[in-house]
Amino acid sequence: MQIHDSLEQVTIAEPSVLTIGKFNGMHHGHHHLLAQVVARARALGGRGVALTFDPHPTLVLQPQHERVYLAPEDERRQLLAASGIDDLIVLAFDKELMSLTAEQFMARICERVNLRELWVGPDFRLGYRAQGTIEVLVAIGQRLGYSVHPIAPLVIDGSAASATRVRELLHAGQVADVPQLLGRPFMIAGTVVRGDQRGRTIGFPTANIAVGGHDVLPADGVYACRVILPDGSVHNAVTNVGVRPTFGVLNRTVEAHLLDWSGDLYDQRLRVMFLERLRGEQKFSGIDELKAQIARDADRAREVLASC
Repeated sequence: MQIHDSLEQVTIAEPSVLTIGKFNGMHHGHHHLLAQVVARARALGGRGVALTFDPHPTLVLQPQHERVYLAPEDERRQLLAASGIDDLIVLAFDKELMSLTAEQFMARICERVNLRELWVGPDFRLGYRAQGTIEVLVAIGQRLGYSVHPIAPLVIDGSAASATRVRELLHAGQVADVPQLLGRPFMIAGTVVRGDQRGRTIGFPTANIAVGGHDVLPADGVYACRVILPDGSVHNAVTNVGVRPTFGVLNRTVEAHLLDWSGDLYDQRLRVMFLERLRGEQKFSGIDELKAQIARDADRAREVLASC
């Protein structure tokens, strides 16, 4: 897959099939759409092209929504590449781009891409103040020389596969249900930084993981997880997400205790797969009560992970 970080880098002469979207989290709905794009591109003997934006438009249009990303950037790009897409165009979502009408935007695309077909989701909108509805885009396509193909939503267990639905499950702590929509466990990634080392002093050392400030976190609580180290090795873990009320910590943290493993993880980038929520976050009366509960959490995590 070729990655283009600006439209000026793009010159695609082959007949092309394009889709435009945020592709946040790369859920089954995205895979369904991309499969159509790739199939049509192959049928035309051309290229399948995906266009997305950076930063996520919500961060610009609704900055109060701080956490929007459902997967690390490198994972999103790997999943796009695995879909068979030939070209990924990443455009800066800025004031200039926001000011373009749908027709102005698509005209710029057509200057760089030999566009034959545009495939989009059912609620897709484009351009200034989202005025480019499907009907508007169809009319634009007729003028610019390509066809527009909206697809029906992919419904799983009665709900459309969408980033909104994934976030709802995560905010409820229902990480075990997320793979039905993503096709894989929910994952975060971050670098291990030095914390207060309280876990080490009570016999349960943890990796304090600095997660991107715009990455979605699951609901506060304790989770059975698998942690992937930079060398590719995978280790069972029990992970706490939250504010650690026993110690009066106010900022949310992600701390993973790797089961039956020891070593130095500082400054290493870890990936954490969340498989099941064990319990919500609790405040304990003292260290001994906390230690006993962590031991129970570790035992329960081993049981859960043995069957995953």
